Amino acid sequence: MTEQNFSSMRAAMVESQLRTSDVSDPRAIAAMSRVPREDFVPAQRRAMTYIDRPIPLSSTRALNPPLVTGRLLSEAQVAPGDKVLLIGAATGYSAALLIDMGADVTAIDEVDGPHAAATSVIRGPLAVGHSDGAPYDLLFIDGAVEEVPAALVQQIVDGGRVVTGIVERGVTRLCSGRVVDGVLGLSSLIDMEMVVLPGFSAPEQFVF
Repeated sequence: MTEQNFSSMRAAMVESQLRTSDVSDPRAIAAMSRVPREDFVPAQRRAMTYIDRPIPLSSTRALNPPLVTGRLLSEAQVAPGDKVLLIGAATGYSAALLIDMGADVTAIDEVDGPHAAATSVIRGPLAVGHSDGAPYDLLFIDGAVEEVPAALVQQIVDGGRVVTGIVERGVTRLCSGRVVDGVLGLSSLIDMEMVVLPGFSAPEQFVF
C-alpha cells in the first residue's frame, strides 16, 4: 500500500469517523490528520490501520479504534505545555498525537511495542503510573478500566483532568472528569467500544 493510499485513508478517517461523531476539538482533528497512524501499527496489520475497529496487538492487547482516540483527545482539552500521564501506551500512537498537540508526555506500558523512535515509553505496571514525574495536569488512560486506582489519582494536580473508559457490567463507557482535593469525579459521556486494559479489576463486592 502506497503512502498516497494511507494519506487518502487518513483524510477519509477524519471526515467520515471523526467530524461526524462529536470529535469537536480542532486541534485533536489536526493532530490526527498529521500523524501517520500506519507508522504505529504492526506491519502485518497495516491494512487495518484506518478501519473503525480495534487492531489486535497480542492475545491481551489491542489498539483503540480511531474514533475512541479522537474522542479521548477531544475530551482531554489538551493545552500546549500540559504534563500528561499516558497509561497504556500500546504502540505509541496516542503519545505521538499528544506530543503533536504540544503536551509533555510520560507514557507507561508493561510490554515492549513497536513505538516510534520519537516516543519514549516507560516500562512498568499500568496501575502504578510514574510518581517520579508527578504531578501531572492530565491523566489519559488509553482504554477502559473497571476503576481508576488511587495511585494514579494521587499523581494528578488538584483540578487536573482525567479521560478514560470505564467498564460497567460488560459495557465500556467513555468518561471524563477532574481531581479535586484528591478525589476523582467522573462523568459518563457515551457507550463506546473500547480496548479494555488489563490489571484494573475492581475489588470484589461481598454480598451478605
